[in-house]
Amino acid sequence: MRLAPCGGSAFVVRFRFARRLLSAAAGSVPMSIDYASKIPNNVGLDQNKQLQRALEHWQPKYLDWWREMGPLESTHFDCYLRTAISVDPKGWAHFGYVKMPDYRWGIFLTPPEQDRKIAFGTHKGQPVWNDVPGEYRSTLRRVIVTQGDTEPASVEQQRHLGNTCPSLYDLRNLYQVNVEEGRHLWAMVYLLHAHFGRDGREEGEALLERRSGDADKPRILGAFNEQTPDWLSFFMFTFLTDRDGKYQLAALAESGFDPLARSCRFMLTEEAHHLFVGESGIGRVIQRTCEVMKKHDIEAPDQVRMQGVIDLPTLQRYLNFHFSVTLDLYGGEVSSNASTFYAMGLKGRFEEEKIDDDHVLTGAEYPVLDIAGDKLIEKRVNAQLALNERLRDDYIADCQAGVDRWNKIIEKAGLPCRLTLPHKAFNRKIGTFAGARVNPQGKPVSEAEWTHHSREWLATAEDHAFVRSLMGRVSEAGRYANWIAPPARGIDNKGLDFEYVRFA
Repeated sequence: MRLAPCGGSAFVVRFRFARRLLSAAAGSVPMSIDYASKIPNNVGLDQNKQLQRALEHWQPKYLDWWREMGPLESTHFDCYLRTAISVDPKGWAHFGYVKMPDYRWGIFLTPPEQDRKIAFGTHKGQPVWNDVPGEYRSTLRRVIVTQGDTEPASVEQQRHLGNTCPSLYDLRNLYQVNVEEGRHLWAMVYLLHAHFGRDGREEGEALLERRSGDADKPRILGAFNEQTPDWLSFFMFTFLTDRDGKYQLAALAESGFDPLARSCRFMLTEEAHHLFVGESGIGRVIQRTCEVMKKHDIEAPDQVRMQGVIDLPTLQRYLNFHFSVTLDLYGGEVSSNASTFYAMGLKGRFEEEKIDDDHVLTGAEYPVLDIAGDKLIEKRVNAQLALNERLRDDYIADCQAGVDRWNKIIEKAGLPCRLTLPHKAFNRKIGTFAGARVNPQGKPVSEAEWTHHSREWLATAEDHAFVRSLMGRVSEAGRYANWIAPPARGIDNKGLDFEYVRFA
């Protein structure tokens, strides 16, 4: 099948089942998904033949990209995945086996909110836009392209991981994340095609041409050109970098451009599982390490490694690196671009309407850090210029809550070590602290001190080599690699020995 409406008996069974579920839910779900179309959607694509043809022209190019850059050697696997069948958060997904090239990628927006008004910026209180305001066309296109570029990038970064999966449960979760990042690309490409004409179609083509880490055509944002060489990096990515996605999508879900806001709201529904994969994955690594340390009464990292598990100092160094790289995704602490997006009504703050202020930020200030010689100082700047920093601070607080939950696992094991987030100025490449030498506690240090201690703060080549040495494919249902604990429960109420992936 090539995403056509019919393509084999297995798909027909899944399709009929999904239609029965949709029929049963039709009375309560405001916007069901049309699975009879070549491109599943709930936007009435069949009513706009020109747009439909354009997207159907893009579709085989997307599939070519998936075959070239998607999960390696997985084409014939039957994967137990969820597929969206509605946009009702009470029951939006159907679980079943599917081969990933046959996955029904589509275009799903949450229902429009009646009489919705723009909640912030110069246009506060005015009706939201269903068409792109001409004066904001290029700016809005740039916002959508930047978000869209992150989606295929993460699939490319993770394409080799299936060869070293620690269990079928984890392999299934990897593939679920991958197909949903692919669907998020569809969401952004739909907006480009539907609202930006030829420019949008060209941008959609370019999203399939860039490659993560490519020297000539890299992805737009630096974190999406980093390698994801092992499963510890993958779990850090889904905990930290996908969490950045949560905050960026939440800010765009406030947009005065209603199709973008509605697209991002449903993407957030899917994104929640990605964050779960990361947090629970790291939690299971910590749990297994603690079990081994208690069993053998050991704490020294080399002794822990000899037992085939990941020592906590290595986990800390991985955390330091991935956290600092992700902080750079928020941009500079003071940003005229962020101010412009807000003033135009294109991108708000996290949970904008819950914030108790005037939502135009007239005369408002926000604290940001600066570096002065050998110390960090706080200064107050115009709140609109500091919107990147505010979103970064919201993100840091959310990450800290996750780290606190990890530390409860260590505390329960009776071990003294605790994981910590490094200071926001540590190891930064963008913004005020780009290139500054600041230790994980937030103290500026000399170049000599940085060189002397950086191996204690950031994962080394030896750390990566050790972690990679643990990576070996576990493909028997119910078995888990030695370095990670089984999950507390299975996906979709299945047992821990469920065959989440069937190999051809």
